[in-house]
Amino acid sequence: GAVLARSGDVYGRLARLEQLPPALPAAVLATEDRRFYSHFGIDLIGLARAMVANIQAGKIVQGGSTITQQVAKNLFLTPERTIRRKFQELLLALWLEQKFSKGQILTIYLNRVYLGSGTYGVDAAAKRYFGKSVRQVGLAEAALLAGLLKAPSRLSPARDLKAAHRRARVVLDSMVAAGFLSPADAASAKKNPARLVKQEKPSGAARYFSDWVREQLPAYAGRDAPALTVHTT
Repeated sequence: GAVLARSGDVYGRLARLEQLPPALPAAVLATEDRRFYSHFGIDLIGLARAMVANIQAGKIVQGGSTITQQVAKNLFLTPERTIRRKFQELLLALWLEQKFSKGQILTIYLNRVYLGSGTYGVDAAAKRYFGKSVRQVGLAEAALLAGLLKAPSRLSPARDLKAAHRRARVVLDSMVAAGFLSPADAASAKKNPARLVKQEKPSGAARYFSDWVREQLPAYAGRDAPALTVHTT
């Protein structure tokens, strides 16, 4: 019954907004889009602030994209950074706001966003880093997950736990500034940062055997098969 190996990208179970601990969407909104529930898909104040910051820095240091824009980009567009693609992103964000509720848009975002270490969506990330369903994460864990949105690969706790914890503290401060969290609760979470579950890595014969099993899979399931769980000897 032991897990020998995992490989490839990981997607978690669909997590509805009402099923999540309130701290998680609060942490995401505090850091990514505080005016999410008041703008129409495009945050003009955020865009203006980002433009000023970029001009002062002489380079791109802020994006000003709303969560709705990020959903539009993740679902429909390529990563290229051109004026044409940005214009498409804005139009799609307006369309999404007309077609879906704010809760639906936030739910899509939380279930599709990349959170490092090959994980997509908050449930996959919670299981990868904490060994639990996203429905069970606490405040410190929610802050760590929200912090990954800035740079999921660089800040992945599996790669640099100290950097992930530093970013989580920034998220907690943002939650306090946004009025989502009390200073006392933030201080408590900082004193008790999220702990990672130990990741079992195959070694020796298990690693070679796992590689051999993966080589056999296309003959059984095809090369374009979705996520698979393989039970073997």
